[in-house]
Amino acid sequence: MSAVLYERHEVRRARYAVAAVFAVHGAVTGSFATRVPWIQDHASVSAGQLGLALAFPALGASLAMPLAGRVSHRFGARTALRGLISLWTLSLALPALAPNLPTLCLALFVYGATAGMADVAMNALGVEIENRLGRSIMSGLHGMWSAGALIGAAGGTLAAHLGSDARLHHVLAAATLTVVGVGACRWVLDLRPTEDEEPPPRFALPPRSALLIGAVGFCAVFAEGASLDWSAVYLRDELGTSDGLAAASTTGFMLTMAVARLVGDSVVNRFGAVRTVRAGGVLAVLGGVLIVVAEHPVTAMTGFALLGLGIAVVVPLCFAAAGRSGPNPSQAIAGVATITYTSGLVAPSAIGTLAQATSLVVSFGLVTVLAGGLAGFAGVLRAGEKDRLKVTPPSAGVPDRRP
Repeated sequence: MSAVLYERHEVRRARYAVAAVFAVHGAVTGSFATRVPWIQDHASVSAGQLGLALAFPALGASLAMPLAGRVSHRFGARTALRGLISLWTLSLALPALAPNLPTLCLALFVYGATAGMADVAMNALGVEIENRLGRSIMSGLHGMWSAGALIGAAGGTLAAHLGSDARLHHVLAAATLTVVGVGACRWVLDLRPTEDEEPPPRFALPPRSALLIGAVGFCAVFAEGASLDWSAVYLRDELGTSDGLAAASTTGFMLTMAVARLVGDSVVNRFGAVRTVRAGGVLAVLGGVLIVVAEHPVTAMTGFALLGLGIAVVVPLCFAAAGRSGPNPSQAIAGVATITYTSGLVAPSAIGTLAQATSLVVSFGLVTVLAGGLAGFAGVLRAGEKDRLKVTPPSAGVPDRRP
């Protein structure tokens, strides 16, 4: 096999390996989310205390994500991802072991910090592979994350239905996902810095380009967080539906996002990131309007489905644009990730606060306005898009790792 063909094969193989890592990352999140009620009971915390504790993952992620670039620079992309994904999967076992509020907050801080660093490392590799393939793959990678989250949630739902101890469930899940994640890392690209490349700073403010791109991601993640946490409450309280139908709305929203991400790359490759996000913004606004004016559950559920469809590919495209926006992809991706994580932290409480002062209808009016920002500011995702469409020679910068 010629060197060029070998390295093309290597890049394609790396794509599937990173996709597996994305699925593992999502499976940890899904596994954790379904056992939160058990963790609350075990730690003997109130709803308000649980809300406080659940802010610590985002806090840990925001503080730790800027370190991911330095870790990758020091150890190389493959070794760094192997270590970071292992820390993330193993941290799944910590929250269920916490006996009280302080230890739960500490466990969730570690859980979030490892999640954020692994997130930056795997997205940076995804952007590098996308650039070398010369076509969009980031939406599909995030679709694999969503699929992994659904699988993890399904396993957690079954475990909860059987009444299993979350400590045992999460230890077994952590061990299984660690093996899968570490195994997949064997085939990711082993990117290493050049001899004269300066290491990224331990902590740094996001570059200006990341701020603009992150603002678009903020709008999408705000809508996502609001819908995930409040869609069921909206249907139950505003439209008087049963708990089962209200829960189905949230599930439908998640499925819509997962499917849209899995097929989104073909749309992006045909129409480009900017036009795709603008069209998504229009769909999201239409969905928001249907939610706000809904007098029947079907109308609101359709609105949430359209909202999920409209925002599904925005965050993957924000990461891709950040990775092409400057000389330090990891730092730019970390900046965008920090902004989007912050949005995910702010959204649920902001929706609740506004709803308490006014109503949930007004809260989702705000979501609709922010969704309109996707259409208005999609142009910032144009950064480096033309360069991506030019296929990078497969041998450029790929270390020779033939056996």
